Amino acid sequence: MKAHAVPAVVEQFGPLLGKATAVVPAVNGLPWWYFHGTSTGTALDETWLESVDPGGAQWRYLGPERAIGCVVYPACDVPEPGVIHHASGDRFTLGEPDGSDSGRLRLLSELLIAGGLRAPRKARLRDEIWIKLWGNSSFNPVSALTGASLDLIGSDAACRRLIHDMMVECKAVGEAVGARFGVTIEQRIKGGTDIVGHKPSTRHDVELGRPMEIDPLVSSVQELARRLGISTPNLDTVAALLRLQGQVLGLYERKAHLEVAIRSGI
Repeated sequence: MKAHAVPAVVEQFGPLLGKATAVVPAVNGLPWWYFHGTSTGTALDETWLESVDPGGAQWRYLGPERAIGCVVYPACDVPEPGVIHHASGDRFTLGEPDGSDSGRLRLLSELLIAGGLRAPRKARLRDEIWIKLWGNSSFNPVSALTGASLDLIGSDAACRRLIHDMMVECKAVGEAVGARFGVTIEQRIKGGTDIVGHKPSTRHDVELGRPMEIDPLVSSVQELARRLGISTPNLDTVAALLRLQGQVLGLYERKAHLEVAIRSGI
């Protein structure tokens, strides 16, 4: 399931949860547990973002103490039900919210590695979350709106400038909550455009008529920016177009209270 589909069905996971059961949300965007086990020095600590976890459904029902973070790197698409096309990538970076190298984290990493995947453990997983979100909050909406693959977006001068400016804004938000960006924006753009012919999942949603994954990838950055008093004009413009596209196509349910919060910072 994608991140935006989980809150509505979270209680159905109940039979799977024992006292020591870990939950590994292998999804894009800012995860619902993000502000657990860390200290940003803001009012966000030990709470959730409404754009990611409406009403705190996952926070309250699953519990952030169960979460093991995971950043997913493989590029895949679903050409038809039950068929996954794997384009590239085999890395699933893992980390505990508090940065510890716990026994359950080591076990999970070992099991994934034994299965033929790369599964490094990171004390600062949130840094990698933001590196991934850089692309998800910029390439994804632009591809969804235009139908262009990542390499076409990167090779178009005007679109490349827009992606760059959106990443500048995203980086400012991430740094405000302590994230460190170990690569440059140009390196991050190159990493996306080097995947020739690939369209991100949000564009697949449009082409296949599936509910669009907008809030965890884009609205989350906007909500966080407003709560921190950071301006994101390029992200805001593209997000407005994306939401309208989703509404017109019947693939996204507009949320008035969330959009008011994004506009006002309330």
